[in-house]
Amino acid sequence: MRKHTSKFRTALLALTGFAMIPSCANTTADTASAPEKKTVSVKSVHHGKASWYSIKTNYGTTTASGQRLRNEAPTAAHKTLPMGTKVRVTNLANEKSEIVTITDRGPYIKGRIIDVTIGTAEKLGFVSRGVIPVKVEVIEKVEDKPES
Repeated sequence: MRKHTSKFRTALLALTGFAMIPSCANTTADTASAPEKKTVSVKSVHHGKASWYSIKTNYGTTTASGQRLRNEAPTAAHKTLPMGTKVRVTNLANEKSEIVTITDRGPYIKGRIIDVTIGTAEKLGFVSRGVIPVKVEVIEKVEDKPES
């Protein structure tokens, strides 16, 4: 009986090792197709609470910027930042972050600094919770300077 267990264990280890080979491989085609990461510069950082809103809770689809509100769009409402400002919102409970564009005004509840769309809230992992502590970083793209 012991021989069969030993052969089985050896065969299982061999199959496991064989199965892992493709996952360890790295080809130039894989790295060539990887998307480039944009370098950003942080202008300012704010801490507070975030909530989410949707077409239903907004009572319609019009935003303060005139753009149509879409639940899945990476957009947000802020009281004072200029329309079109890009911000990185980080859920401090799980460290998930998303970059969104300010297209609306709000939130109008004390202590809240930003309202994100429900689609963004899903990505940040807080739809069921409703309100979370966040870090909001106002960002700008860093342009590469041409060589002279």
